[in-house]
Order: sequence, then structure tokens, then C-alpha cells
Amino acid sequence: MKEDTRWKLIAGIGLVTLSLAMFTAHYLLFQDSHHIFIFLVGDIAFIPIEVLIVTLIIDQMLESRERQRRMEKLNMVIGTFFSTVGTPLLAQLVKADPTIDSMRRQLVIGNDWHIGMFKDVQVCLKDHACKIDIGHVDRDALKSFLISHEDFLLRLVENPMVFEHETFTDLILAINHLTQEVKLRGDLSTLPLSDLDHLAKDILRVYSQLIPEWVKYMEYLRNHYPYLFSLAIRMNPFDESASVIVRQVP
Repeated sequence: MKEDTRWKLIAGIGLVTLSLAMFTAHYLLFQDSHHIFIFLVGDIAFIPIEVLIVTLIIDQMLESRERQRRMEKLNMVIGTFFSTVGTPLLAQLVKADPTIDSMRRQLVIGNDWHIGMFKDVQVCLKDHACKIDIGHVDRDALKSFLISHEDFLLRLVENPMVFEHETFTDLILAINHLTQEVKLRGDLSTLPLSDLDHLAKDILRVYSQLIPEWVKYMEYLRNHYPYLFSLAIRMNPFDESASVIVRQVP
């Protein structure tokens, strides 16, 4: 018998024995079995209501609060990802998207944005087919960037909280796969067309998942951390006029 099972069995027997001893003591003191059975039946009848209150109401409230705490921690992890890898990587890949001009204006996020505008962008992204022109990808720079952040990405995968966010998990796995693809190749400038086409598909997988996650992250900053949101829109990879320098508006 397992130690955990043995402990539970001993605890159960002990509690039942204690209950029987207390009922026996009650009977010996007051000689009133009728009174004992009235309260026993009443207590048993109340058990379903107690289960309802404890399990379905209180437990759900506690679980909801715990889920909110986990999501807050996860959003901190996502923020670290975008500041370290996500936004710089997006800035590299957007230069190789020949269709980005049709979406660029919608992705230039401003301080006046509200929840409806973020939802509109997410709807537009679902209808937009991202593309990658491998000829416009600086493959050596991309390889160097991914390899330099390989340890960081692996630590993200090891974080159990990441798996609570399915789409973000898929993005991290796609980036890790792309890292391995470029890492295992030698000179990326001498690859045959068939291999370039394969590499372009891996890059497109990352790029098409990275954009909607970036939009969600920007919305989160807009709602919770205005000062971080201010910096993020000044680093917007889709805004060709973006600058981290704060300038006075004429």
C-alpha cells in the first residue's frame, strides 16, 4: 500500500472512531438515543447542501481568484517575451511581408485606442493572409538573433504557466522549431530553392502567430499598464515613423 493511501486510510479510521466515541459518550451521559438519531439524520441530510456550498460555490470562487493570479504571472512572462524576443523578431519579419501595406494602417496602435478597435484588428487579421518573401529576409541576422535567445526560449517552454495559454504555447514551439531549423544549417546564403521554400514556411508559421499575440499583448498593456503601453507603441514594428524618443506634438 502506498504511503499516501495508508495515511488517508488511518486518518479516515481515526475520524470515524472519534465520532463513534463521542456518540457513545453522549449516550452514556444523557441516555437519550432518540436525540442522537435526530441530530445524526439532520447532519446527514445537510451534507448535500454543504457539498454544494463548499465545492460548487466557495471552491469555484477560490479557483477563479487563483486563475486570475496565474494569468497575471503569465502576462508578466509574455511581456518579458515580447520585450526580449517578440517585438525585435516581428520587426525583422515584417520587412519580408509583401502584403503588410494592406494591414499596416490598422496595426499602427495609438494612445486613443479602445477595446472595440483591438477587436476590429483581430477580426481583420483572421481574414488577412500573411506572406513571407524569403528573398527579403536577412537570414544570417535572423539566425544570429534566434540562436542568441535560444536559452531564453527554452526556459519559457520549461515554465508550466506557459501551457495555460494555448496560442502562446504554439507560438513559442514554432519559434523553437525555427531556431533549430536555422541552427542546423550552415551557410544560409547557399541553400537550394526547395530548402528556402521549406524555411519560408517555418518563418511564416512564426510570423502569422506572432502578430495576433502581439495585438493581444498591446491590448493588455493598454488596459493595465499605460506607461508600458506608451513605450510599446513607440516601438511599434508596423509604424514606419515610430521612435522611442518622445517628441512634442505641434
